[in-house]
Amino acid sequence: MRFVFALLGALLIAPMALAQDQYLIKPGDALQLEVQEDASLNRNALVLPDGRISVPLVGTVQAGGRTVDQVRSDISQRLASNFASPPTVFIGVSTIAKPAGRRGPASAREISVYVLGEVSKPGKLEVKPGTTVLQLFAQMGGFSDFASTKRIQLRRTSAGVETVHIINYRALERGAALKGIGTLADGDVIIVPQRRLFE
Repeated sequence: MRFVFALLGALLIAPMALAQDQYLIKPGDALQLEVQEDASLNRNALVLPDGRISVPLVGTVQAGGRTVDQVRSDISQRLASNFASPPTVFIGVSTIAKPAGRRGPASAREISVYVLGEVSKPGKLEVKPGTTVLQLFAQMGGFSDFASTKRIQLRRTSAGVETVHIINYRALERGAALKGIGTLADGDVIIVPQRRLFE
């Protein structure tokens, strides 16, 4: 009986694995990265609008337009100099971005904001136009225990020029006003960095 269940499991998993091997990663997807030799590198990485992901000890890696295996191989090679022997890297697509052409009437009035770093719910969030940064913080479920809430970045690209706004959430909690940001724009990226040792 065990053999039958094992065989059925293999038959069900094989097509999914094959589909993931042939899938081309796109912006808005989320990738689950695991490095067997160093669990501190494990993370859920959001593919940014330019197709890149950020990986500790490696920097930015082009993921958009590539297969999972191509990205895994690239990261493994670039991490190799940090380990005595080549690291064992696992990558999987944990969330697939919604296709742009399949928006219904309600979602057509939404904008996409990307959230990454030390937050409860990293990834692509669909919000209504006019949503403020504080409202987005509530939607993303707050910050992790390791978040540096004094150095939050809002990255906005307009006419090909990127501007970076630094947000101090602790100051906002004390009643300070957000200056120069207003409401969120389509394609905004919020990055919540990890807290430094004595921060």
